[in-house]
This record gives sequence, structure tokens and C-alpha cells, in this order.
Amino acid sequence: MRRSELREQIFYLLFRIPFIEPGEMERQEALFFSERDKPLSEKDEAFIRERYEKIQEKLPDIDDAINRETVGWDTGRMGKVDLAIIRLAVYEIKYDDTVPVGVAINEAVELAKKYGQEESSSFVNGVLAKFA
Repeated sequence: MRRSELREQIFYLLFRIPFIEPGEMERQEALFFSERDKPLSEKDEAFIRERYEKIQEKLPDIDDAINRETVGWDTGRMGKVDLAIIRLAVYEIKYDDTVPVGVAINEAVELAKKYGQEESSSFVNGVLAKFA
């Protein structure tokens, strides 16, 4: 899979977080990987798992950073799609040296265009510009 496709799979997992009890997320992760129409390669699955688990581990710090940078739009008020995309991009910007900031922002905006509402891409871009 291309990196953007892997990123999209990570987004799918992150999107589940607000809807699942914390103790159930491990089970949801297992279901995500086992109930697929097209199986992932071992390499792709390992990448997705590792990245997702790193983001989940840093989630309190990521959310704190988002809440500090956004005025009037804390994580509790954001749309769930936008929040999952922003969390992923903030992780890439702050903690992943292999992803250039511009790429993280551009990929996030593309995900917002695909899965968000009409103004999601502008909102995501505006929030992430504060981290650039």
C-alpha cells in the first residue's frame, strides 16, 4: 500500500475511539484487521498497528496540544471525522520525523475532503497551520 492508503487505514481506527469504551478498543482493533474484504500484507498491518498504537499512546498530549492551539474549538466540540484527521496529522507533525510537515497537512486536507463535511478541509487546514 502507498503511504496515503496506510494513513487512511489509521484514520479509520482513530475515528472509532470516541464511540468505543476504552477497554473495548483492543477488541475493535482486532476486528478491524480480521474482518476485511481484502487482507493486508504483514508489513502494512504491522505499520498500521504500530502507528495507531503510538498515536493512541500520545493521545492525551496530542489533544492537549490541539486544545491549546484552537480557540473556541476544543477537541470535545470538533466533529469526529475532523478530530480523527487532526489527531493523525498532529502526531505526524510533532512526533514523526519521517513525514514532512507539508505532507502531513496536505494528506490531512485530502482526508477531510474525502470524509468530512463541506468545510472540513478548510477547518483542518486552519487548525494544522498553527502547528506548522
